[in-house]
Amino acid sequence: MPPTLHNRLRELRQARSWTQEELAALTGVSRQSINSIERDRYIPSLPLALTLAQVFRCPVEQLFTLDPPNNHKEPQP
Repeated sequence: MPPTLHNRLRELRQARSWTQEELAALTGVSRQSINSIERDRYIPSLPLALTLAQVFRCPVEQLFTLDPPNNHKEPQP
């Protein structure tokens, strides 16, 4: 099973009182793209994820987290 991507885009956008349209304008994508990312229907490209991190002035890991696949085993020391 592939890893699952989680994002905090909606939470951080709302904390700044930005609309989806305002965030879209800041990042150069459509409002529909922002909506799709927030609803976990679209995984952004690396350039878009980095652009979002720049707009929010935070590390990309603060916006997006990745759960390991279920069959992932931790390396042994």
